[in-house]
Amino acid sequence: MPTLFLREDDVKSLLTMQDAVAAVEESFRLQGLGEAVARPRERLRTGKSHLNVMPASAPALGVVGWKAYGGGAPMRDFLFSTETGEFLAIVEGNWLGALRTGAATGVATKYQARADAATVGMIGTGRQARTQLEAVCMVRSIKEVRAYSRTIEHRESFPAQMSDALGVRVRAVSEPQEAVKGCDIVVVITNSRQPVLKGEWLEPGMHVNAAGGNSLLRQELEPAAVARAAIITADSIEQARKESADLFYAVENGLIGWEQVVELGQVVCGRAPGRTSAAQITLFESQGLGLWDLAVANLAYRRARERGLGMELAML
Repeated sequence: MPTLFLREDDVKSLLTMQDAVAAVEESFRLQGLGEAVARPRERLRTGKSHLNVMPASAPALGVVGWKAYGGGAPMRDFLFSTETGEFLAIVEGNWLGALRTGAATGVATKYQARADAATVGMIGTGRQARTQLEAVCMVRSIKEVRAYSRTIEHRESFPAQMSDALGVRVRAVSEPQEAVKGCDIVVVITNSRQPVLKGEWLEPGMHVNAAGGNSLLRQELEPAAVARAAIITADSIEQARKESADLFYAVENGLIGWEQVVELGQVVCGRAPGRTSAAQITLFESQGLGLWDLAVANLAYRRARERGLGMELAML
């Protein structure tokens, strides 16, 4: 069967956030059971350009492959059959990348936030923030959102856009602490090199999703904020050791040990607790896994075949 090429518009027509949350949750479950593999991101530098590759395998889903991006080129996911080795699809992944990153935050919130969580504080209101908030609203009955951004025009446009899209009251605040105070769920989605969330701002019962940093050059949480968490999850401990500045500096300062960090997949499959009391502060550190892309792109591919969408490529 010819390899299928799916463009961004194809993917958007095939997937919803609900689909993505379900697919990413299943990928976490398989990872926790040891039935899927998510290898850490490889960053290859070549002069002025670079290439990032994120391999993954999920035999239960019938696919193996990788996500590749860099050098200004679009993100793309490459899917192969685990049964036959057949080259199944190339899927454009820019929108899919934002979708799956938001979906992972939704899964973490489902398993770690209090069941009665109803308020969200957003630090960061860029492109990725939209899918982060959408996914959180998928898994909890959110009544109010407070949003902060250093970019004034983002801070002003985000509330109107998201209020209309989600039917939830979203309002802008002028300081990051205002976005955090009294909230049940905090989402930090920035590209900051300096911490934007302080430990003293956190309150009992909060759940924090730190989803913006995937490099030791980026740090969103000060070490004291990480230390406040009773339960700390990461998408992959192996990858977090390479990329999570939040966890790295908390460990380097002697505030936590790596043995305190649990992979979210272990929580999803029931082998570790996500929260054991309403008063606990919980934290999810998200660096992003190729396994999520594989799971969501595979769903798009299967639906595209059923509906006759996409472009068939003659591969020699």
